[in-house]
Amino acid sequence: MTESEQQAEKSKRLPRAVREKQILDAAVTVFARHGYHPASMDEVSEVAGVSKPMIYSYLGSKEDLFLQCIRREANRLIEAVRTGIDVDVAADMQLWTGLRAFYGFVAEHRASWTVLHQQALAVGEKFAAEVTALRSHAIEMVTKLVVSEGSRKGLGEQAEFSGEGLSAALVGAAEALADWWLDHPDLSPGVLASWLMNLTWLGFNDLVQGQVWRPS
Repeated sequence: MTESEQQAEKSKRLPRAVREKQILDAAVTVFARHGYHPASMDEVSEVAGVSKPMIYSYLGSKEDLFLQCIRREANRLIEAVRTGIDVDVAADMQLWTGLRAFYGFVAEHRASWTVLHQQALAVGEKFAAEVTALRSHAIEMVTKLVVSEGSRKGLGEQAEFSGEGLSAALVGAAEALADWWLDHPDLSPGVLASWLMNLTWLGFNDLVQGQVWRPS
C-alpha cells in the first residue's frame, strides 16, 4: 500500500466527532462565503474533504447542517464570553472583560459571526429563533451585572425596573459595532469594548446611582 493510500485509509477511520467538526468547520466557511441559499453541499464536501453521502449521513440535509452550524457557533460565542469575564473585579470591569472577549471571538471567527448575525436572521424563522435565544442569553448576563451593581448601592428596585431593557440596548449596540468592525479590523477588541463602555456604562452608572435623566 502506498503512502497516499495509507493516509486515505487512516482518514476513513477518523472518529465521528472529528469528522463532524471537519464538516461543520467547512460548512461555516462556505455559508459565510456565499450565504445559505447559494452555498452548495458540493463545495462543503470539497472543503471538508469528505463525500456528500458522509455529510448527509452525519449531519443531515443542508437545512440541518446550517442549523447545526448556528447552534455550534452560538455555543462557542457564549462560552468565549463566559470564560472571558473576570468575575473577581467590579461590575463595570466584568462587563468590559466580557465585551472584550466578545469582540475577540468576532475577530478570531469572522465567518462564525457572519453566519450567526448576518445570515441566520435573514434565512428563516427556525434559524432566527436560535440567534434570538443567543441574544436573550447575552441580555440576561448583562442584566445580572446591572441589577447586582444596583443592589450593591441600595438601588436594586430602580435597576430591576429598567435593567433588562437597557441591557437589551447594550447587546444591540455591541452587535451593531461588531458588524461595523468587520470593515475596520485594525481596531483592537479592547478599544471597541472601551468605546461601548463609554457609550453605555456611564448611563448604567447614573441609573444605579439614582441619577435618572428626564425630559424637561
